[in-house]
Amino acid sequence: MAAEPELKIPVLTDPVTLSDEDQRADRVKDDEPISGDGLVEALLAGHPNVPEGLDDREELIAELQTEIAASTFALTDEIMRTAFAEMEATIFEQIAGRLRRELPEMIDTLLRERLDDESDY
Repeated sequence: MAAEPELKIPVLTDPVTLSDEDQRADRVKDDEPISGDGLVEALLAGHPNVPEGLDDREELIAELQTEIAASTFALTDEIMRTAFAEMEATIFEQIAGRLRRELPEMIDTLLRERLDDESDY
């Protein structure tokens, strides 16, 4: 009797990798319109659902430039807003800390000066 090959049962934490062909098939379906990330691969692979008018290389470059610019702008906007919010929080904390440290002494000094001036009358 021939020994059967031992089957390895995968564990949930084992990585699962797809071949390059399987990955392309997952991203580019034959029955879906193509746009965005899968468009270049679809054009190179001769996919049947490439939008009309994108067969020309210049049009493809223009569309990709637009998508890259839009994505870059969105990312830049998000990063800038986050950075400004962090800077604003830091400045607020510095101001609040300085007020907590200096305001009581300033109030005390002003009150004492004012009360000393009134006691001279």
